[in-house]
Amino acid sequence: MLKLTFVIFSALWLLGCSGQNDPEKYWQHSGSGALAATVSQDASLALVSSNAHGLILWDLTTNTQIHRWSQGDENLVLFTDISDNNKYAVSADKNTFVVWEISSGKALTYTKIRESAIRDIAIANNGDLLIGKVNGVVVHVNIFSGRRIEFLGHNEKINSVDISPNGRYAISGSNDYSALLWDTKSGQVLRRFIHPSRVSMVVLEPQGRYVFTADSKRLSAIWDLKTGKEVSRLQYMSRSRVFSTVRFSHDAKQLFTGNPGRLLNRWDVASGQQLQQWQVQPREDSRPPSSVIYSIGETKSGKLVTESSSGYAEFWSY
Repeated sequence: MLKLTFVIFSALWLLGCSGQNDPEKYWQHSGSGALAATVSQDASLALVSSNAHGLILWDLTTNTQIHRWSQGDENLVLFTDISDNNKYAVSADKNTFVVWEISSGKALTYTKIRESAIRDIAIANNGDLLIGKVNGVVVHVNIFSGRRIEFLGHNEKINSVDISPNGRYAISGSNDYSALLWDTKSGQVLRRFIHPSRVSMVVLEPQGRYVFTADSKRLSAIWDLKTGKEVSRLQYMSRSRVFSTVRFSHDAKQLFTGNPGRLLNRWDVASGQQLQQWQVQPREDSRPPSSVIYSIGETKSGKLVTESSSGYAEFWSY
């Protein structure tokens, strides 16, 4: 009897820790599902791409549309980002990108990429852009000055890029098993993070304290940027975990991750332990139920906001 009681208690405890509860509220931003989305750093804005509606910039405090944009005839925007100061947004398909001024809604530049397709894109507070490409090249460009450099530190396809808010530092992850932190002025490599398989995700903590890198197998690590030493590894039971989006909390004590299998997780940065888990809504009529989490934001009050391929913005308390 004691053993049975212990098993039931353990199961209830695990269920409570997993936190697989419903969102506090949700809003539909695309009835047909989304192709890409980004929630701003402060979770006040969301840029959502869909076939049916093109690009819509949403106010997440009131659920109202701020701007509706169009990029090309087909509106196949697959990559989006918003600068941390909410001044600029960028959208890209495989071959072109557009930088938008959020206050006015104007397109500041429409540019076609040469030689190779876009794999990921990021934008800084000053308009600096980072573009990772299939051919292993990462392009850093400022749309105002026109200054452009090509970073050639990788020799295989780029999978993920991120840029510091001031535009000075970049991180890029590649199929060559490496994540490289580098200076955007000189192109000099500052840190190398080597993985046992292709690097699929890289994210800089905005204050420059940490970086997160993950590969296609089991190594998902948080590193100290000053020392280059590993702080922790995310602890999970599965053999591998694929991440579709990652964001540090404002105080950098927690990490939030989303994956292509609907899972939203909260982790402790110091230990790598999972603190909570939820599931976002699946896409309508998807069999089996599925949804890719595109982006996560944290409000000033400590709530999480997700945008996913289901076309919903969902709000979560922890």
